[in-house]
Amino acid sequence: MAIEIKVPRLAESISEAVLVEWLKPDGGRVGVDEPVATLETDKAAVEIAAADSGILRHARRPGETVHVGDVIARVEAAPAGEPEAPAARGGDNGGPAERAGEPLPAGRPQVADAERVLSPAVRRLVDEHGLDPARIAATGKGGRLLKEDVLLHLERAGRPEATSGAAAVAPGPASEAAEAPAPPAPAARPPSPATPTDEDERVVPMSRIRLRIAERLVRAQHTAAILTTFNEIDMSAVLELRARFRESFEQRHGVRLGFMSFFTRACVLGLEEIPELNAEIRGTDIVYRRHVHLGVAVGAERGLVVPVVRHADGLGFAEIEREIARLAAKAHAGTLTLDELSGGTFTLSNGGVYGSLLSTPILNPPQSGILGMHKIEKRPIAVDDQVVIRPMMYVAVSYDHRIVDGEQAVTFLVRVKERLEDPERMLFEV
Repeated sequence: MAIEIKVPRLAESISEAVLVEWLKPDGGRVGVDEPVATLETDKAAVEIAAADSGILRHARRPGETVHVGDVIARVEAAPAGEPEAPAARGGDNGGPAERAGEPLPAGRPQVADAERVLSPAVRRLVDEHGLDPARIAATGKGGRLLKEDVLLHLERAGRPEATSGAAAVAPGPASEAAEAPAPPAPAARPPSPATPTDEDERVVPMSRIRLRIAERLVRAQHTAAILTTFNEIDMSAVLELRARFRESFEQRHGVRLGFMSFFTRACVLGLEEIPELNAEIRGTDIVYRRHVHLGVAVGAERGLVVPVVRHADGLGFAEIEREIARLAAKAHAGTLTLDELSGGTFTLSNGGVYGSLLSTPILNPPQSGILGMHKIEKRPIAVDDQVVIRPMMYVAVSYDHRIVDGEQAVTFLVRVKERLEDPERMLFEV
């Protein structure tokens, strides 16, 4: 009896996904809890595992949209005496040697495995350009080769220039050219716009995550009354405190002491004073949150993701740094779960890591506030009527003006500034 593999309930409000790739070929042997497929929702990529061991039979194709409860594959009982290795088949994911019925070269088990899990899009590119997948740097999860990897490889390798139509036309005999009268020079015309060719463009379909990011950002601007207020922070005290305790902090807690824990604590205390920034509009109601579930924007390979630090209001510096480091690592590896990406109430975005000096962050719906951090840069400022050089950071808070008044947003940002310029205030929560 075949065991069906169905699309599980992914998360609240998410009912569909795209079947990105098969991790096991059609007809291949799979084990219990072994990942067989990758689904991509509008928030994350999710691996689907087999519930039983046996022979995998695909029921859907990569690229198809599937819904919760849909059957995407079946696992059949393996025939008695069948060898452990999956049978070579000419399916979508089979490598060139498998399709031709040829034995794979000895000493290349990793290459053979990589070829077997190539998605149809990647396989098509590899075959069209006669590439060896083993020679292309793979950035996908588990060392899998992505379409973007192949395109980047082709771009770096360069492409031969196409022969122009004029150069391809052979000239006529020299005598004919000499006897023919020279035609009158044509009137000068403005150059026509160049037609884009394959040499000028590289077309890559938007991933479901990127499409969802675009939709959410546009929706945020269409549905929320977004306004941004700015301030600047003298980071001298934080830098001095961090330098003084960095080594002992890392030895004691096993995690580096960054700036995010300082900003998290400052924001948590500021949100206690201005709870509207930690609330959301739901229909005609304002929903106030009892805790701060802090979203931390991370630029990952698949696009911007915002994993959530749960109950950030109850965490100490070491716990905050440890959780942010864990979530960031999972974001870059593409292994964040949907629960880790849901339920944020306020967001921190650090554009300073990319060199941004000033920006206006966009709300992450349905949240009502987001704080943008920026590059620390030494600038001359006036202190006690004297010009001094201090490490300064511009900060910005964008907020939904439907629920947060300008006075409240400015007060929140001033409180964050005060606590970071005098970090001891955070110890006493003043």
